[in-house]
Amino acid sequence: MRTIIFAAWIACALQTYANAQGLGATSPKSFRAPEGFEVELIYEVPAKEQGSWVAMCVDLKGRLIVSDQYGKIYRVTPAGPGQPASATSVEDMGIKIGMAQGLLHTKDGLYIDVNGTGVIEKNGDKKDDASATPSGPGLYRLQDKDGDDQWETIERIIPLEGGGEHGPHAIIEGPDGRLYMCAGNQTDLPTKIDKSRVPRIWSEDHMLGRMPDARGFMATRLAPGGFILSLKPDGTDVELVATGFRNEYDIAFNPLGDLFTYDADMEWDIGTPWYRPTRVNHVISGAEFGWRNGTGKWPEYFADSFGAVANIGYGSPTGIVFGTGAKFPAKYQNALFIGDWSYGVVYAVNLEADGASYRSTFEPFVSASPMPITDMVVHPSEGCMYMTIGGRKVQSALYRIRYTGSESTQPAKYPDNPTAAAARNVRRSLEAMHLPGAKFDVDLALRHIGSKDRSIRTAARLALEHQANTALWRDPIAQSLPPQATITLAVALSRRGTPADQADIQNALLRLKWNELNSAEKLEMLRAYQLSFLRLGEGNEATRSKIIAQLDSHFPTSDGDALVDRELARVLIYLQAPKIIERCVKEMHSAGSAEQQIHYAFCLRDAQEGWTPETRKAYFEWFYQVASARGGASFGGFIENIRKVAIGWLSDEEKRSLGDLVGPPPSPADPMAELKPRATVKEWTVDELLAKYNEKKSGFDFERGKQMFAVAQCYKCHRFGGQGGIQGPDLTASSQRFSPKDMLTAIIEPSKEISDQYEATVFQTEEQTIIGRVANLNANMLMVSTNMLDPGNFVNLDRNDIVDTKPSKVSMMPGGLLDTLTADEVIDLLVYLQSGGNPKSERYTSAPAK
Repeated sequence: MRTIIFAAWIACALQTYANAQGLGATSPKSFRAPEGFEVELIYEVPAKEQGSWVAMCVDLKGRLIVSDQYGKIYRVTPAGPGQPASATSVEDMGIKIGMAQGLLHTKDGLYIDVNGTGVIEKNGDKKDDASATPSGPGLYRLQDKDGDDQWETIERIIPLEGGGEHGPHAIIEGPDGRLYMCAGNQTDLPTKIDKSRVPRIWSEDHMLGRMPDARGFMATRLAPGGFILSLKPDGTDVELVATGFRNEYDIAFNPLGDLFTYDADMEWDIGTPWYRPTRVNHVISGAEFGWRNGTGKWPEYFADSFGAVANIGYGSPTGIVFGTGAKFPAKYQNALFIGDWSYGVVYAVNLEADGASYRSTFEPFVSASPMPITDMVVHPSEGCMYMTIGGRKVQSALYRIRYTGSESTQPAKYPDNPTAAAARNVRRSLEAMHLPGAKFDVDLALRHIGSKDRSIRTAARLALEHQANTALWRDPIAQSLPPQATITLAVALSRRGTPADQADIQNALLRLKWNELNSAEKLEMLRAYQLSFLRLGEGNEATRSKIIAQLDSHFPTSDGDALVDRELARVLIYLQAPKIIERCVKEMHSAGSAEQQIHYAFCLRDAQEGWTPETRKAYFEWFYQVASARGGASFGGFIENIRKVAIGWLSDEEKRSLGDLVGPPPSPADPMAELKPRATVKEWTVDELLAKYNEKKSGFDFERGKQMFAVAQCYKCHRFGGQGGIQGPDLTASSQRFSPKDMLTAIIEPSKEISDQYEATVFQTEEQTIIGRVANLNANMLMVSTNMLDPGNFVNLDRNDIVDTKPSKVSMMPGGLLDTLTADEVIDLLVYLQSGGNPKSERYTSAPAK
């Protein structure tokens, strides 16, 4: 890790600085791309005249149409390969409408998804008065009636309310000839929706409640959140496809006809258990993706939502596009390209059919710093990719990415297999029942309600939920069904049923044997219990007691399943299980990750029964321990708000007994201070530790390995088993990719090999050197993250002050993390990583383990 290094620059740097004034667009020489790919600067956008471009499409004549975020729409004829950028021509299209974040040209017209609140006159003046029509956010269709390249008619076919950066976004054409458009969570659903694939029974569904964002951002926004619509080209037959997104900027279909999006994180949540990274979603019919405000974001394992095919990490999702039609090697023709505006990366997501859905890997495709990518298109005739950078009034530019290498660029077949094709057909036959008037095949839905394929059982559940008359399908809940079928049916009936159904639902769940369920089934069963109470009432005392008896002895879990522990705690606190407060407070102090600790603190904030003076004291002492933790901009506010709620339940006598513990909040502490109590054991080398690792054959200690993962600060930056930070790569499956030597090398010599995905940039100015990653931008201001242990703290850097930029040869990962550990502790840490966090791993069971 490097923070900010101040230095004076020698005379030659002054000349470099002079040349750098008005740096303009990022040079193609600064881009990193796979071998054989060439990045060309096609056009540098003059900011004062043409703004900052955020949306793009290819028109029917092969030209590009682009939009300024706050202004006009332009037509671009790019310079040909090998021609200078000056050969690019840009034409003001002379239409009143602008401020688009989605563009599409088809035989039916030019579609413009307007994000702003007014229109743009030809002279560039914004008009918000009643005479400036059409106006307001929504989807517009422009038509050229006489073929003269001019647009004679403008029609607002989908009026929308809400706008800004979480407003209406992309518009694309689907393989079925319909149009598909998406909007972020500050956009209201249109008043006219003809039909909904999403059952209109959404709610917040938070057991133990939620707290709004600590800084008040969108505190009053409730479900359903961001959404995707489908419609006919004339704007009729509007259909709600999916909901529950935060801010999905773009959508894309793969060649198999499946829809995908890249949804945003809430970066202010970083470090909390409710933080969800930016993620690629397979958008199946009727699905709910679980965005809620503040602490209420649903974890992806909730049975009434649908998860991600790729969790990417921090970032700011913008344009996405499949490589279909590109003259690229087969791997890239089949990839989904996704743009991260803040960190300046285009990822290539490689999707592999997995049942009726997909699994994935991803890798950086093109990156630079800064490279605030806004949109991408694959040109159908040229076979190249065009990419715009811009947004928030930053320097904008148009680039072209071509493949000039030696690999074949012949059209590639999209990967598929017969098993996956059959599973997709099953899912789609179930999805056909998600529309009003469709024939309801109850046998088909119930046959697949227990499918091991999550996408199929989700489609089956939604088919049932569309039937308001639950008598058509509820009866099997009273029968003995396989566990997954019982759980999914319980979720459906909890969401669609009445209080009279609660007893049957809970009795069905009580028949399940905990130790015979896998981790995913346990999580879904606990969610089913939650919904049965949230939707259908508190229930009777006798049944509540039976549920406590079924679950209580399993908390905390014997195998350290952190996610199951979270949901057990949530349900048992709600049910006021005996001594649950004592156990949760103990876990607050012993859990390895701050996320897990915060979860328990949050769940206990409103608990009023079962406290003792000792547990009260231990609960409030924890807030001093967590003061060293770091996270996003709302992290500290969330912690303090949890504390305030808990204090609010105390009597005056309890407050007096706790004294300073309920006084002014603890001051933030240095996160590195946690390392100080441990003395240096040795400056270890890879060879020394590898030799000791190879010598030891048995006696590995799971609990000590887990403890060392925390002591070595791994949780600060890495996820493992569903918890921890995301500044670095997820280590849960690291043993499948890396040998013990690889792991030791990465920890002890972090700068030996640095992935493009986590590479820092050296920014040089006249007065200082700043090493870090661009995490946000606004006009000429770069916000640089310089400390992986404090990801929400940025250094502001004016782009005009930059003399030079170059990739850093020094990793942002700290060195010396193992120097306070003994050899046995390091070995236990390595074996813990190899186990994937499973104490029943063969590394422990094949040898005498402690």
